[in-house]
Amino acid sequence: MDSSGAPRTTTGWAARDPSGVLSPYTYTLRSCSPCKSGKEQYCNNKIYTYGDVYTDGQLTQGCFAASMIVDQKFVVKIPEGMVVEQAAPLLCAGVTVYSPLSHFGLKQSGLRGGILGLGGGGHMGVKIAKAMGHHVTVISSSDKKRLEALEHLGADEYLVSSDATAMEEAADSLDYILDTVPAFHHLEAYLSLLRVDGKLILIGASNAPLQFVSPMLSVGRKTIAGSFIGSMKEAEEMLEFCKEKGLSSMIEVIKMDYINTAFQRLENNDVKYRFVVDVAGSNLHHQ
Repeated sequence: MDSSGAPRTTTGWAARDPSGVLSPYTYTLRSCSPCKSGKEQYCNNKIYTYGDVYTDGQLTQGCFAASMIVDQKFVVKIPEGMVVEQAAPLLCAGVTVYSPLSHFGLKQSGLRGGILGLGGGGHMGVKIAKAMGHHVTVISSSDKKRLEALEHLGADEYLVSSDATAMEEAADSLDYILDTVPAFHHLEAYLSLLRVDGKLILIGASNAPLQFVSPMLSVGRKTIAGSFIGSMKEAEEMLEFCKEKGLSSMIEVIKMDYINTAFQRLENNDVKYRFVVDVAGSNLHHQ
């Protein structure tokens, strides 16, 4: 309740029917646990930016998706001088690729790594792995992102998975692969690229079973592992690392009233590589 005894309300945007279209939605704030004075409290975190993450299916229709909210005061410590519109996608795509590299002991320089898929997570995988001193190969199903990978992101090599000759030549060459693909795909071809004790780390969210034959793991003592986002400690480490190395995510900043168009563009794969919603600068009541 506010000072007059009326329930406290706020306005957000919500999908209220199966179409998935978002529109302004006013709701009552829930109370948090009482403070020491016995007075009722509310969860009033101040949201500055919001990074949209899209994997497969329409975000607002119940398919696989996730979102990250950056709260400058309550969530993580953002390094001084880092703009919050950069912190939002880094706290999703950035920590998603940083965490497995850290957890599985793959931060040392001189490693040869593969980034499977060049999207929101993949492009940060290239940047972070290169900044760690790795030789980075981007693996894609077609040749259309070669220039982006090599010239704009600084990858060392580009491998088209449908090119049987090139894949054979690259066999047993990688220490790890970060698999960012959010859809069904066979794993055998990529397992063949790994050296002895190599690791294929799944960070793309797929709702379809993946396939491989067990000898592809046994021969070479290879590992398939999974990783999702990361810890608070890793998130803060990643932000500091990105600030130190001058790394940033490729983003497009939008206002809240553009959100439905943004979702449609995400479905059409028409963004490089993240939308960030400027919540503070948006008119949340706009129809």
